[in-house]
Amino acid sequence: MVKRTRFNESDCPVARSVDAIGDWWSLLIVRDAFDGSRRFGEFQRSLGVAKNILTTRLRALVAGGILDMVPASDGSAYHEYVLTPKGKDLFHVIVALRQWGEVHFFEPDEPHSELVDSRHGRPLPTLEVHSADGRQLGPDDTVVHKVDPAG
Repeated sequence: MVKRTRFNESDCPVARSVDAIGDWWSLLIVRDAFDGSRRFGEFQRSLGVAKNILTTRLRALVAGGILDMVPASDGSAYHEYVLTPKGKDLFHVIVALRQWGEVHFFEPDEPHSELVDSRHGRPLPTLEVHSADGRQLGPDDTVVHKVDPAG
């Protein structure tokens, strides 16, 4: 088996993030957790993933502080998985992926699931990035400042 390249010590925040949640199963587990899944069987039914793969991904998400494993809310002997504050901070990432997918992978009339405001029942507006002074920013409006290893 090929050893996976690790990015957990990279100076790039994107690389470290991908290292923590960069495979599709993990992102889909996080998506399902936002959608209310809490138990192993719920994730397994929703995703159709093999149990051994799901077990590995859930363990990694718990070890990475994205999910917590807690006693079942119904008092049974089972455990449930809940998003930690670190996991909840992935909300914008999941929304951005969803909105990007809606634009690039569906025809205009093609039905798909939709994320809506629970209070008003309306779709969310498109996420935007703004500068400190309120201007909307795009890729041509930003630059990455690299870390100088010499200090």
